[in-house]
Amino acid sequence: MKRIIGLVVCFFTLLSFTNAQSLNITPNGRYFETQEGEPFFWLGDTAWELFHRLNKEEAKFYLQTRAKQGFTVIQAVILAERDGVKTPNANGDLPFHDLDPTQPNEAYFEHVDFIIEEANKLGLTMGVLPTWGDKIYSANPGAGPLIFDVSNAKTYGRFLGERYRNNDLVWILGGDRMVANEEVAQIWDAMAEGLEEGDEGRHLTTYHPRGFSSSSDALDNPDWLDFNMYQSGHEKRFLEVYRFARKDLALRPQKPTVEGEPAYEDIPVKFWNYMQFKPGEFSDQVDAKGNIKDQAKFPEGFFSGYDVRVLAYWNILSGAAGYTYGNNAVWQMQKEGETFVIPTLTDWKGALQRPGAESMKFFKKFFEAIDFTKIVSNQKLILSENTENEDQIRAAIANDGSYVIAYLAKPREVKIDLTEVTGDKLQGIWYNPRNGKKIAIKKLKPAPSLTFQPPTSGAEEDWVLLIQDKDQIKDK
Repeated sequence: MKRIIGLVVCFFTLLSFTNAQSLNITPNGRYFETQEGEPFFWLGDTAWELFHRLNKEEAKFYLQTRAKQGFTVIQAVILAERDGVKTPNANGDLPFHDLDPTQPNEAYFEHVDFIIEEANKLGLTMGVLPTWGDKIYSANPGAGPLIFDVSNAKTYGRFLGERYRNNDLVWILGGDRMVANEEVAQIWDAMAEGLEEGDEGRHLTTYHPRGFSSSSDALDNPDWLDFNMYQSGHEKRFLEVYRFARKDLALRPQKPTVEGEPAYEDIPVKFWNYMQFKPGEFSDQVDAKGNIKDQAKFPEGFFSGYDVRVLAYWNILSGAAGYTYGNNAVWQMQKEGETFVIPTLTDWKGALQRPGAESMKFFKKFFEAIDFTKIVSNQKLILSENTENEDQIRAAIANDGSYVIAYLAKPREVKIDLTEVTGDKLQGIWYNPRNGKKIAIKKLKPAPSLTFQPPTSGAEEDWVLLIQDKDQIKDK
């Protein structure tokens, strides 16, 4: 297994000045860190069509917005899902000449260059998919076309590796597909080999699988897979995302695992059951801006900001090294008046400020403040009744006993085991994940266990309980 050695490489290109900031994996195999050894919190956004559908000014607006909201990783696809090989980008350019991966179109890749450079200037790491999975054979065909074999996949990988050797990014192979057979596995292996040859092993590499699965399900732990990524998908509210982290972290050798695609804010629940994916299917059911008029067409509703926030906390408290938020309009980069892939509620610009996206800044702030790299998932800390369903309380303790966390998606009285918490003085707070505000718990004394009642108990009023050893609080 390769281990990436952090390098600070400053160089001039024809486009701009870039300072490479490739991520490393922490010595314990659980998390990411910067070249300087600082913990890196993966808070991603699925901007799959970023390179394909946005022009320079639109891309800058998108990146600046996400940077201000605290996102750290932007996941985007060079050969995109929305007919990204045969439909030109926002500048009118196709990625290849004659659909040949060994004949890249310089104009197309200059646009990719620009976006990656702009993201890096803002301190954002790019999660770059060389291609969506429909360009390689699978059991779930898409727009395609199928253009890769072992030879050209390696050539294309080497081209990308060399071109983006000094950028701040991670490589994400796959693209919503499982590995259909040995021949397909060899194509992905060849692309990964080309990437590593081209970038001299400077970047971490993972694989984005189909829904409700992990890269550990799709692959047999190839040497190039530096960390696992799972897609819990869009099947239901309160999906048991913690099962993916638990399974991946039990594997050996241990690697970080990241939620790469959870339920998107504003996407219909189990949308595939209520649409046929045919051109013009909803042409008489959209408003003047191109969004769905009658949400009742999807009887299970649309995922809300609350829904995605629950998944975010459940993932991290299960030991995942990161969480990727998504919005249905943003992944498509859906523009007013255009045809959507999956029915939208707003255009991509309007979607940037949706409640779930805004709450991600408070999500990140909470975990960075407590040193998330100490998290050890431990459901035995909850002494109240606590089954694996939508009422579940998710709990974790620091590996040094300096804090205990309990996340209550549905507020109710909770009894916490505090026997492993260190210190003679404890501090307790209720953290509001909707706005980042804290409410102190007064007169908290060390005890084997204590019972707590959240400040409010309304619908979708989730709360985070934090009990800390006062002597070990960061930035006291």
